[in-house]
Amino acid sequence: MARLARPTNGRMIGGVCAALARRFGMSATTMRVIFVLSCLLPGPQFLLYIALWILLPSEKYEDKASAAW
Repeated sequence: MARLARPTNGRMIGGVCAALARRFGMSATTMRVIFVLSCLLPGPQFLLYIALWILLPSEKYEDKASAAW
């Protein structure tokens, strides 16, 4: 499994779906369809997406941080 970080390539809005798809070995399109379908159900999907957008590091920043160690 890949590390959970928002990729610099292949993102649409924030890269959250692309990051989750890479982490679980799925295509980004499949993850985006799952997210859109989940929005039809009641729940805090948009808040979770925004929280992950804020909390997940971007790949370019993660590479610099790991290179410093």
